[in-house]
This record gives sequence, structure tokens and C-alpha cells, in this order.
Amino acid sequence: MKKNILRLLPATFFLLLAASNLSALTIKERKISFNSGWKFLLGDDQSASSPSFNDAAWRSLDLPHDWSIELPFDKESPTGTGGGALRGGIGWYRKIFSLPSSSKGKNFFIDFDGVYMNSEVWITGHSLGVRPNGYISFRYDLTPYLKFGDEKNVIAVKADNAKQPNSGWYSGSGIYMNVWLVTTNDVLVDHWGTYITTPRLNDRSATVDIKINIRNTNATNKNVIVKTIIYDASDKQVATGYSTLNARQTAITETSQQTKITAPHLWSIDDPYEYTAKTEVVNNGKTTDEYTTRFGIRYFRFEVEKGFFLNGKAVKIIGVCDHHDLGCLGTAINTRATDLESFKAPQHKAFNGLCLGVIQSTTKTGTIRLTVSADGLLPATIFIQTK
Repeated sequence: MKKNILRLLPATFFLLLAASNLSALTIKERKISFNSGWKFLLGDDQSASSPSFNDAAWRSLDLPHDWSIELPFDKESPTGTGGGALRGGIGWYRKIFSLPSSSKGKNFFIDFDGVYMNSEVWITGHSLGVRPNGYISFRYDLTPYLKFGDEKNVIAVKADNAKQPNSGWYSGSGIYMNVWLVTTNDVLVDHWGTYITTPRLNDRSATVDIKINIRNTNATNKNVIVKTIIYDASDKQVATGYSTLNARQTAITETSQQTKITAPHLWSIDDPYEYTAKTEVVNNGKTTDEYTTRFGIRYFRFEVEKGFFLNGKAVKIIGVCDHHDLGCLGTAINTRATDLESFKAPQHKAFNGLCLGVIQSTTKTGTIRLTVSADGLLPATIFIQTK
């Protein structure tokens, strides 16, 4: 195998091949679904951001949700036919939740995978921020504003898709992707806090470089140990990385590790093999956080005359435009529908829509689901054809 030399490649191709390297996923114990038990209003009432607001008359639903697909088709809709002839408007979501007193001292974050569009989020009446457009995921820190025990917390989300037209395709409206509640201790791996590459690669070994961002929420510096254990697909330990770090107070500090995997199993379209890196943060002898990152090992090159090669084999890349909506189902993400869409063209080994702001890989089918983290970037689709 030759060392992968990355030159000036089109951004789409680079992201396509980087998918298996960069899909960082948090472990289940620190991240739970926050999709159930929401209230919804189609319309605008600014007082809905107040914790004391009475939302009893609102509709109850679970996320993800696209309100535009529920509306009647309207030839007068300002979205135009390019926007599906379905209106946008303004919508509000609210959720009431409680936390046990034993959770005091923990950090709490809320992750939105996608809200269309121009959203603002409040927790117990405090505005957490505004996210323009709608094609990128984002996180807010809930910690300073939370109540515990018998007291209730109220989170409110306003999505504003009223200014039309704003899209050349059907965008949908609302919290169309998943929402997550993340709970951590005071020293943790930051959001999307790992970056794994394999700069040197041959048949005998792969050098694995790991960069890790450690967030320290304390008012004092903390000396911590950061350990990463890499497992193969059969959960066998194959490599270990280790570093010590003085984590700066109320800041993010980066640490780097390097290790080697012997006789690496390559990721490919036909065999999307993945390793798992489990990163542990140890403070005063106690593990304060665990963070899991899945990644694949592969090399590639482009040749002017012969095109693209993955792991030394020629692969034809055929691009089309396929937006993130799921036809008559709307834009609310539906795993089953997305899996079925992957097989629209049976002659292709992988089919992939992009729109959401994270890079994921679907390993069971060999599908690379590629999404670009740039608001307003035109969605497109990559087919990978091997026959």
C-alpha cells in the first residue's frame, strides 16, 4: 500500500472519503434521546418562551417533526413549486422535564441535529442562542439554568421559516432531526472532540494519530490522564494511546496521542470495516468521562488519466443531486425510509444524501451518508458504482 498523499481535491470527494475517519459518536451512557413528550404550536406567540406559559392547548408530539408536510398543497404558497407548494411559517416547541437532585454538579448539554430554520432556544426563560438557516447541528449548555428535584425545567424552541422563498427545493419546517440530552462530569471530551487520522499506512501497520479536545468546566486547572484503547470489530484490543494533560480552567485544551495497529483491516465500500477508539478521561484516579469514536482505515488517490482509486482499486464516482427530504414523508428523519432510499439504484453499492452538518457512515450496507457542515450549501448526492 502506498501512503495516502492528499493534495487539492474537490471538497465533496474529500468529505466522502473522510466519512469513516471522522464519525465521532458519544457512548449511550452520556447521551440519551430527548425526542419524546413535546408540545407544538403552528403560529407565533413570543410569550411561549416563558416557563409559566400555559401550553395545555398545544398539540402533543414526538420528534423529529416537519410541519410543512402536514399542510395542504397550495398553488399560492410563497415557497413556490420549487419548495413543494407547501407553506412554511413560524412554529413553537416546548418540553417540560425534571432532573433528580442527585444530578446536581453534572454538566448538561442539549444537541439539535437539525432545525429548519432560524431557530432560537430558551431554557427556563433564558435565551441560549439563535441558529440561522437550518442545515447544521448545534449544541447549547443547559447547566447554569437548570433546576433539580421537584422543580420543573422548560425548554422552548422557535423555528422561523416564514420568509419565503428561501430554498430551491423542499426544505420542510421544524425540528426535523433528533434531539439529545448529554450529561457529563466536570472534565470531559468536548463536543465532536476527537479527530483520528492514519498518516502512515502499509500492509504491516497503520500509524494512528489521535487529537482530543478536553473541556474543563472547573474554576481551577486539572491534571488529568487521557487514555485511548482501540478495539477491532470483534472487540479485541489492538492498540493503546496515552497522554497526560494540564486541563486549563473553564477552557478547552488539546492533547495528542499516537499509536499503531498491526496488520490493519482496510475500510472499503464492499467491506466497511471499522475500529472503535474508546477515550477515557481520568481525574484524581477516577474516570470522569468516556467517549467512543468509530473510524475506518483506507488510502486513496486520484490520477488524471485513470480517475479515483480506493485501496489501490479503481472506483467510478457518479454524482447526482438528491435532497434531504423523503418524498411524501417530508423532511423529518426516518431511519427506515433513509435505508430504503439507499437502494433506489440497485446497481450502486452505496447511495447517499447530504444536508445535515455531520459526517456519518452506515456500516451495515456499506453506505456512506455524507452531510456538509456549511449552512446554505446546496445538497447533493454521491453514488459509488463498483460494477
